[in-house]
Amino acid sequence: MTDAVTRRGMLRRTAGVGLALGLSGLAGQAMAEGDPVRSIELLSRTQAANPQQYQAAELIAQIWGDLGLDVTVKALPNTQLSDSVWYNRDTWDTTMWQMVGRPERSDPDEFVYNLFHSSTAPTGYNFVGWSNEEYDEVAEQQRLVVDPDERLKLITRAQEIVNENQPYAFLVYPTKVFAFDKTVFDETTVTEQPGLGIKNFHTFTDITPLGDQKDLIMNSSNELNALNPFYISGAADSWMTELIWDRMMRIGPDGLPKPWAAESVEWNDEGTVVTLTLRDGMTWHDGEPVTVEDVVFSFTAPQKDMVAPMYQPFVSGITSIETPDDKTIVMTLDKPNAAFETSTLAKLNLVPEHVWGPLVDGLAEGETAESVVEETRIGSGPFKFDRWVTQQEVVLSANADHWSAPKLDRVIMRIVLNVEAALGMLRSGELNFMSDYTGDPQLLIDAADQDGDIAVVESVDIGFQYAAFNARRAPFDDPAFRKALSTAINRELIRKAAWNGFAKTANSHVSTALPYWHATGTDDMETGMDLAKQILTDAGYSIIDGKLYYPDGVTEPFAD
Repeated sequence: MTDAVTRRGMLRRTAGVGLALGLSGLAGQAMAEGDPVRSIELLSRTQAANPQQYQAAELIAQIWGDLGLDVTVKALPNTQLSDSVWYNRDTWDTTMWQMVGRPERSDPDEFVYNLFHSSTAPTGYNFVGWSNEEYDEVAEQQRLVVDPDERLKLITRAQEIVNENQPYAFLVYPTKVFAFDKTVFDETTVTEQPGLGIKNFHTFTDITPLGDQKDLIMNSSNELNALNPFYISGAADSWMTELIWDRMMRIGPDGLPKPWAAESVEWNDEGTVVTLTLRDGMTWHDGEPVTVEDVVFSFTAPQKDMVAPMYQPFVSGITSIETPDDKTIVMTLDKPNAAFETSTLAKLNLVPEHVWGPLVDGLAEGETAESVVEETRIGSGPFKFDRWVTQQEVVLSANADHWSAPKLDRVIMRIVLNVEAALGMLRSGELNFMSDYTGDPQLLIDAADQDGDIAVVESVDIGFQYAAFNARRAPFDDPAFRKALSTAINRELIRKAAWNGFAKTANSHVSTALPYWHATGTDDMETGMDLAKQILTDAGYSIIDGKLYYPDGVTEPFAD
């Protein structure tokens, strides 16, 4: 069930056009206007599941109300929100959203290319449908440049273009707060990875129990959308899939790609041919050997149209894959790609062809591999799939035969939609690893101080929180309108009120957690209500009696 509509943006009534615009000298002037802008719906997670995001949505609705907009916040459970935004891309106006930290996002390419390149708009990460020719060119070029300093110039320009156009209203880079029971686990075996915190692959494989409790019991504030090696949307989903399925490379604790299922990774001088040597003795969880043919399948299946649309951009540059022997895979790229190891070799899951070949071949028209539900999940990773009870838990068991066998017996992820309940479960011992805390971080810190057995770790996220504008729908297709709405938002208010100060204000898709790549110039975005109104006025919009109107002659295509 969805939450009831919660709140409408407050409208500030004014006596005349000049006062409404916050401008002197315009009072009494006759101004031509188009149709009134329709009521806007702002989607969000529910308050119980993500109070920070929900409170930010309510604040934004009020702020936009002062621009003459009638804004409704509509809260949805995560699965319904994802379905509305991701799979019905032309039906919504604006939504609260987040990009979460993942290991492969230690390189900015995934955000720089996949979030905003126009080729990913139909079915990929560019769900807002924004298109900019200069941006496309810059995003493509940054993949070709190997020299870090030269690539930095392109990454910086990409951030500048986004700042100029505001396809998102970036809000904050959250300070993620994690916790674990230090009487259950050896603190020295918990890995903190920059931009990810302690909830990362290396923690799950290396963390060492101190006693008889050998299960790591964690939480998710979201129900999972899928446990599928071709599905890569959803934070909780990815935490599980990266443990079940191996990858040719992994992002190490230092944020750099390291060989994993590949014993070695070697490039030619031109950077267009990579030779990978498959690790000896790998087996799938059903006992079948992992072969070079499986590797080829894992990288070629997503190249086909409508098999794995979210993966396709990561493999589109591979022109051929050869297997000269039973250990060697040779991939040829159409051009050098500076981020290939991170964004492709360390991102794509290795998938068993004997399981997934028939499933891919049997896809109905319009169906993708993302929607396939396996009878069981067969990977080769350090954990085996045990069970998934919808809205309750996911259980993985340690793969004792893996070359990097975990010290744990099991990873159990409990679905706890209420953040207060999750904190209570940590304090009572029903959880021993707080992996997804969306409440007030100070409450968690205070609880740790009081109880004495809980260790708390803070980390600025690679990801970010934002309001996304659907550029497929007027007036969000107008850069000036988007710029005005973004400019009106007081980020410092959002940071303090919604995130209780546990965040950094944001205005870029490259986080401050990546200091080399983050363009510090974007941090100085000028904001304020008067400036936002001026941007609207300069673009021909008008606010009359507290209501925003399109420029003269423009009609409302989505009238209420």
